[in-house]
Amino acid sequence: MTISISPVSDVTPELVEAMKRLLPELSSASPPSAKELCEIVASPATVLFVARSDVQAIVGVLTFVSFRLPTGMRTWIEDVIVDSNARGLGVGAALCQTAIRYASELGAVSIDLTSRPSRIAANQLYQKLGFQRRETNVYRYTVAP
Repeated sequence: MTISISPVSDVTPELVEAMKRLLPELSSASPPSAKELCEIVASPATVLFVARSDVQAIVGVLTFVSFRLPTGMRTWIEDVIVDSNARGLGVGAALCQTAIRYASELGAVSIDLTSRPSRIAANQLYQKLGFQRRETNVYRYTVAP
């Protein structure tokens, strides 16, 4: 299977349907609407990368986030999702390697990401790619709707 990675420039019905199919594999959150995907694609802080195979159209996605702070350019990898039928075929690695190259082009010195401990294969992939586990506290404040 040949995998190609590209940034999304236009939100298509294919992308909307792919997100409906893929997001439940990562989260119980509702899949983004076409309007929300347009906001993601239009944002200067995010790049949505899609992985396509020659067998199935969209088989994975990764959201790359970048923003400048007083301490430098910060970059994050978020919402890496690979179709369960395409796991183990290098899709996640290809998505992450593309994000790493993109971060380098931006002049970032590091990329952060988080992954639940229960996602064993994902954590192994990130370590294999050179990501190092950090000793830090991650806090979350839930803002009431």
